[in-house]
Amino acid sequence: MEASNSKASVVGRLQAAKHESGKSFSQIAQETGLTNVYVAQLLKRQAQLKPDTAPKLRAALPDLPEDLLHEMMKPPMRSYDPSLIQDPTVYRLNEAVMHFGESIKEIINEEFGDGIMSAIDFYCSVDKVKGVDGKDRVLLTFDGKYLPHTEQISEHMVSRLHLHEEK
Repeated sequence: MEASNSKASVVGRLQAAKHESGKSFSQIAQETGLTNVYVAQLLKRQAQLKPDTAPKLRAALPDLPEDLLHEMMKPPMRSYDPSLIQDPTVYRLNEAVMHFGESIKEIINEEFGDGIMSAIDFYCSVDKVKGVDGKDRVLLTFDGKYLPHTEQISEHMVSRLHLHEEK
């Protein structure tokens, strides 16, 4: 079976198990100690279920089939559907990052130096809060490790060290 079809099938079954539970991503997150976005990533096969977390997810979703639990523990094929940008929510998120991105980059550089925010050592959550006007607001939290760009000094390059040892 083709990998994408297999992933689509697994994701469909995972989404069905979540739906059958009647629980929200935030409820499952609270029960497992994960962020709500990470729970969604797990159930989309965009993140790997770790062994210590598996019993917590099993408790939160007791009807989750054992084969799916084992599948979730494999490293996933992280991907996205390019047509996803057509969804209004995803489009607006992309638009917001593009609009504010240059300023965010400048502030990261000003506060931390020449570097980036990791999207691997990264936490993300979505919360519902009340604004000062009493209206609902979406609070997105991106919490990523700072990664400085490194100066590429030849003598620090491990592969070069091994080449010099062989001569």
